[in-house]
Amino acid sequence: MHNKKGISIILIMLIISTLLAGCSQELSPKHPRAVEGMLDLSEWRFDQDLIGLDGQWEFYWNQLLEPSDLKVTEISRTGYIEIPGSWNHYQLNDMELPGAGYATYRLIIKTGEKERLALKIPRIFTAYKLWVNDELIASSGIVGQNRESMAPQYLPQLAFFAAQKGENEIILQVSNFYHRSGGILERLILGSEELVLNLRYKNMAYELILFGCIMIIGAYHIALFFFRRQNRSTLYFGLFCIFIGIRTLLVGERLFIYLFPGFNWEVAHKMQTLTFYLGVPLIVMFFKFVFPKDISEKFVRFIIIIGLVFGGLVLLTPARIFTTFNPIYQIVALIVIIYLTYIFFKKLFKKDKNIGLIVAGGLALFITSLNDIIFLSIWLNDNGSTLLRSIFRTGNLSSIGQMIFVFTISIVLAKQFSEAMEKEEVMTMQLKEMNLNLDQVVKQRTKALEESKEKIEHQKLELEKTNQALQLLSLKDPLTNLWNRRKFDEIIENEWNRCFRNRKSISVMILDIDLFKGYNDRYGHLAGDECLIQVAKAIANSFKRASDLVARYGGEEFVVIMPECKKDEAIKMALLLCEKIEGLKIPYGDSSLSKYVTVSIGVTSKIPDSNSSPTDLILLADKALYQAKNAGRNQIKFLAE
Repeated sequence: MHNKKGISIILIMLIISTLLAGCSQELSPKHPRAVEGMLDLSEWRFDQDLIGLDGQWEFYWNQLLEPSDLKVTEISRTGYIEIPGSWNHYQLNDMELPGAGYATYRLIIKTGEKERLALKIPRIFTAYKLWVNDELIASSGIVGQNRESMAPQYLPQLAFFAAQKGENEIILQVSNFYHRSGGILERLILGSEELVLNLRYKNMAYELILFGCIMIIGAYHIALFFFRRQNRSTLYFGLFCIFIGIRTLLVGERLFIYLFPGFNWEVAHKMQTLTFYLGVPLIVMFFKFVFPKDISEKFVRFIIIIGLVFGGLVLLTPARIFTTFNPIYQIVALIVIIYLTYIFFKKLFKKDKNIGLIVAGGLALFITSLNDIIFLSIWLNDNGSTLLRSIFRTGNLSSIGQMIFVFTISIVLAKQFSEAMEKEEVMTMQLKEMNLNLDQVVKQRTKALEESKEKIEHQKLELEKTNQALQLLSLKDPLTNLWNRRKFDEIIENEWNRCFRNRKSISVMILDIDLFKGYNDRYGHLAGDECLIQVAKAIANSFKRASDLVARYGGEEFVVIMPECKKDEAIKMALLLCEKIEGLKIPYGDSSLSKYVTVSIGVTSKIPDSNSSPTDLILLADKALYQAKNAGRNQIKFLAE
């Protein structure tokens, strides 16, 4: 039994190591650093390795300079500042700079040849504008010289530019009047467009998978609590998962901001901080329920009170105030980690049931959380500790630890549920073997069995509801939120049969975005995705009847089913749609058809009969589409049998 516990811990630690390696920033281990505002990358192979723009940047305090300012006049710089790191630790006239203020950063990069490069820009505290070679390529929030004139925003993003051979100038304006720390606290990453895009896509995919898994597990365990209220561990664990799932969207790539671009920065920062402040008491309450005799009741109450006090501070004060108290709560979290780690090893030596998995998951959570606490702490960012930065180089590792913790605890809870089911099966066998004369005992056992079966039926019902929700997700296109090909195939069959019975006409149109491959090559896949979303929205908004169905047919093609719609009406709708999409004025500078994105549309209409099928209707619309393309695109063609 002891060997099994040891093996469990070893396996979990191996998983942690693998995930940490796979989720690193994929930077070259040895790379040049900026010295006095100059970074020589003339020998660097951008198509092979990413590089962090670390080192000494030129620093201009209380100045918001643009490229033209630095070319026209001789401006005295404040000095050089180490990046990444906040400006709070910077010494000016024997005094440390405050977190509130504004500044300009400048870095010269030497490259060996002309090539297209990309910058991965992290969150910057708390608004910025970035120029490369006199061109403004990225911004977040509104940069200002005081709190009233600026607007904060965390927006990790990619910026693309054409690097020239020789010197390339990066100028970065930053202002902060909303957070305890100001400046560039995280690493800017430079590389080829392909490598930077791949890094971004991997991070986003990882965070989305993490969010989905943790939220589903959390919802499942909260549902379990409502079926068995006496086991509060499932409630605490489920709520912890929900908080962690929400936090996943608010850190890292900050997917929450992309889902809600206009969301208030202050509210988003409160949500992010609350998930941490309330998550600590929840995890303590969970382990108190798991180890009721080992964890002090006074300690639990103390942590709950501290969590509620700090949570209230977040709700009642702005970020510039409550962020100053973050270091105190980080110390509280460290105390919790140390205390629970002590309890874990105490239980491990006692060889308690399931302790191996619990300890492994808990240690994974604590180790990665400890990394993030130090990575985000004033010791690393405000004090500029070179030693700590050399050790703690990657943040947001707690997401990995949280996933491992959630996974291992889910196994433990599932094992407990399985053992309960086995116990129920034993009880059932005992009922069969009982003496028939013990009527009262039989009735009591039967009643207990019926109650257990009723609980299982409730769980089956919840699983069916979950499956229905998953089925709905499987019918939607994730990018455009339109129905997908699977849903279209189902509806076209039903509507065909209905129109056949009623002797009504059914019309179908297939739309194709003209020269879309060229658009992707010209503007990139992110712009291509945005183009697809806008076109899809325009199509969906054009059809108001409940019986009409708009679906993404594949790639840049869309399809519309119009039951009980005659030829003239279908042609009219297609013409209006053609004009409406061009009217979106999505720029397409290289197009030979128009300066905006256009579509070609194939339309057909038919009264179903026994000699034809929905496939024939689709083929006619597709053939009409190709006629429209061959005729020069940006038009519609109608084709009947």
